[in-house]
Amino acid sequence: MVKDTDARLGILMLDTRFPRILGDVGNAGSWPFPVRYAVVPGATPEAIVCDDIEPFVVAFIAAGRALVAEGCTGIATTCGFLALIRPRLAKALGVPVAASALEQAGQIAACLPPGQKVGILTISAGTLSPAHLRAAGVPDGSPVAGLEGSSFAQTILGNAPELDVAQARADMVQAANQLVATNPDVGAILLECTNMVPYAPDIAAATGRPVHSIHSYLNWFHAGLQPPRFA
Repeated sequence: MVKDTDARLGILMLDTRFPRILGDVGNAGSWPFPVRYAVVPGATPEAIVCDDIEPFVVAFIAAGRALVAEGCTGIATTCGFLALIRPRLAKALGVPVAASALEQAGQIAACLPPGQKVGILTISAGTLSPAHLRAAGVPDGSPVAGLEGSSFAQTILGNAPELDVAQARADMVQAANQLVATNPDVGAILLECTNMVPYAPDIAAATGRPVHSIHSYLNWFHAGLQPPRFA
């Protein structure tokens, strides 16, 4: 059995109490390789998604440095909105940083047939600003749909201790269906929120589109940090 002492990937966690179900980036069982976690005190989902991220930058850097000191050779985070601080994290930590699932958008778009776009599903379209999208390299004109007002968003942003998984799944499928109905040129869906990963198969089944997430991103990222041996 692998141990977190063997971890090459360090994950900076928001300060949360909602359930981290299997598939969630914050559940160690979601990964086929060891990971090491560090919580950033006070960095709640609401603070990072809805408020000013700047007061927490120093704390993210400090937590990242601790992970690097423990042997991690790459750092990731548990919120897509942290794309804004990726350059500063990478400079301060001196190792590769995968801060947001959104950073895959350009690569995904390059794989699509001509005329198709990457559609973004986010926990809060109202606060996912052009600055966030630019920082992550999301192609101009990528449609964005949010889950504002949903049970899922209220649980995550409210940092509630209980999660209605069935309702969250329904919320996700409804939002994804609306995204592709409004934008039929969406050829693939990218999940901004790291807590959306458990519902990716349901979204793919409902929309008929490939679905990308922080899980697909970090599996690729980790493959570079620790290439697999085949012999």
